[in-house]
Amino acid sequence: MRYALLLPILLLGACSAASSQSGSADHSDAVAHARSLLRSTPLVDGHNDLPWAVRQNEAAPHDVVAYDLRTRTGGHTDIERLRQGMVGAQFWSVYIPFNAVEDGAAKTQLEQIDIAHQIIQRYPDVFELALTSTDVDRIFRSGRIASMLGMEGGHAIENSLGALRAFYDLGVRYMTLTHSANLDWADSCCALREHGGLTEFGREVVREMNRLGMIVDLSHVSGESMHDALDVTEAPVMFSHSSARAVTAHPRNVPDDVLVRMRQNGGVVMVTIVPSFVSNEVMAWSQLAPTERRQTAAPNATIDDVIRHIEHVRDVAGVDHVGIGADYDGIDSTPVGLEDVSTYPVLFAELIRRGWSDEDLRKLAGENAMRVWRETERVAARLRQQRPASTATIEALDGR
Repeated sequence: MRYALLLPILLLGACSAASSQSGSADHSDAVAHARSLLRSTPLVDGHNDLPWAVRQNEAAPHDVVAYDLRTRTGGHTDIERLRQGMVGAQFWSVYIPFNAVEDGAAKTQLEQIDIAHQIIQRYPDVFELALTSTDVDRIFRSGRIASMLGMEGGHAIENSLGALRAFYDLGVRYMTLTHSANLDWADSCCALREHGGLTEFGREVVREMNRLGMIVDLSHVSGESMHDALDVTEAPVMFSHSSARAVTAHPRNVPDDVLVRMRQNGGVVMVTIVPSFVSNEVMAWSQLAPTERRQTAAPNATIDDVIRHIEHVRDVAGVDHVGIGADYDGIDSTPVGLEDVSTYPVLFAELIRRGWSDEDLRKLAGENAMRVWRETERVAARLRQQRPASTATIEALDGR
């Protein structure tokens, strides 16, 4: 009788072990599939704050040599992990905080651009600066990581279209219109409403970015600023690192009415992994008073949270309008399963397991972002034939 009872138990254990082995095999197969896909389609990440991590390095601030990317860094990014993550092209954020205006925002911005250039130049076997969309294809085929610069915050131009053009000439290929504070010409996501979106000078900034061929990045701006920019722009826009507000109601995320407009505009929302942007539990915890946070265990965001945002953007905006903009080295914590830049194949493997087609995964990986850049270049080529550089000033347009 004991043997009769034991047999089902043994069979159950064998089935459980077989199921575990099958699940492990499925995961391994999916990761191998993801790696194969990313060998032929460049993974284009919209936002990595490595230059700021170098600047803030306590041991040697600003020192690109000391922040040795050939070793394991204390942050989320180094060469070995970029290779493991199959990163094919990276927009390096040359972020500066809003309070840089006190010391001279343009000066601080130039320093950050210099750090980014130094990083790229120090490792010529790994990185190459990409100034055009066609550069990305060539650099990727060479086995190196195409490196682009993205300015995070229009405060850096100090209300000057001439400064905007100078930054473009230094290699900047997108500009986030605001960071987390209002500008003289644009409302941010995370400050009290001041202008009701973009001022007339703000609209002129968008028009001049179109003429230059600089991608308009709408991460960090208010919903009204998003709509104003979409009303003005002749080129597709980018959200370099934002997620979906309908999934997590954080003001940094993109509302559905804007996601719907991506279909007509042709833009791309590059979903971020910032825990408080992708998890309602983490967002709620982060909004507690400091004393309450210390008394409450911090919840964790997960890879599943990030995927919910990716799939929501796909479902509302369309699969042609979703990408990845993680924000590594710009955040203090990461979702479980996405701890650093090495984990992109795991993310793609999970999407494979959920039934995503190779065609759609290639769009997510980089084809959508590259289409936005190519179309931005085409619009710029046309506009440069139609009009000269704008000489408009904020004083003339906004009466300031």
